[in-house]
Amino acid sequence: MDILILSLAAFLIALLTFFSGFGLGTILTPVFMIYFPVDLAIALTGVVHFFNNIFKLVLVGKQADRQVLLRFGIPAVLAAFVGAWLLLHMADFEPLFAYSIGSKTFEVYPIKFIISILLILFAIIDLVPLFNKLQFGKDKLPIGGALSGFFGGLSGNQGALRSAFLIKAGLSKEAFVATTVVVSSFVDFTRLSVYATRFTKAGLQDNLLLVVCAIVAAIIGAYLGNKLLKKVKLRFIQVLVAVMLIFISLALGAGMI
Repeated sequence: MDILILSLAAFLIALLTFFSGFGLGTILTPVFMIYFPVDLAIALTGVVHFFNNIFKLVLVGKQADRQVLLRFGIPAVLAAFVGAWLLLHMADFEPLFAYSIGSKTFEVYPIKFIISILLILFAIIDLVPLFNKLQFGKDKLPIGGALSGFFGGLSGNQGALRSAFLIKAGLSKEAFVATTVVVSSFVDFTRLSVYATRFTKAGLQDNLLLVVCAIVAAIIGAYLGNKLLKKVKLRFIQVLVAVMLIFISLALGAGMI
């Protein structure tokens, strides 16, 4: 049943990205966190996100701008390694505190608290028009790469920062899309390489069927969305998704998930 639910979620979320403006990883990560520990949920989402990006890479990768890839992509990959390493080490930290509501006791772990804060911040960044207008010049590409890579490695969320720094890089629409896909793929590969040191402990090998089904479902959702729908943000759906992300993140940070 979990496989069916999560595969359906991956399909719908991949489709929903064409309307909400949110990336696949941003929405899928909290859903996986309902079923799995934080580090495993981020790793599982990373695997799905990586293969979904590989699918896109085959379609548009040749149009990526090499100069931007070097200036933005190299810092992103290096910082992704640091973020992923930090995630794995924080997963072993003891709870910050515990509290009770009625007969139930909830423990608040550092990793869950930090990821919940990041998810809320990225939901707000994607939601508030003022943040969507943030743009940085080409001279800031290495800084942007480092920031987006670090947060991509730590929480899987990198799209909003990546777009803010690449939007002013002087790229055509096709080159922009291709460059973001290539960078995202590199970051995913880097963080998955780090996560792999803990995949056995986290239990990834016990969920391979789920991962494969979610990957296929996400690719089908992305393919249908690309073929049948125009990529346009519908404000109502964007707000609804953002509010849901914030509520799930609050529950995660409070130790209820």
